[in-house]
Amino acid sequence: MNKDQIKGTAKDIAGKTQQGAGKLVGSKEQQAKGLKKQVAGKLQKNVGDVKEAIKDTNKHKH
Repeated sequence: MNKDQIKGTAKDIAGKTQQGAGKLVGSKEQQAKGLKKQVAGKLQKNVGDVKEAIKDTNKHKH
């Protein structure tokens, strides 16, 4: 795993927590912020996944 995969997963989890807390207290704003953080985390993890795939492909070419 690379840093983008780790940080992305952490953001996704934090976003889910924030969204859940927002639901619990009835805050649409916190729910929206949580969803935004989840999307950012998923995107960052996907960037990390692509980097790993490229790295693996390059290893197999040599």
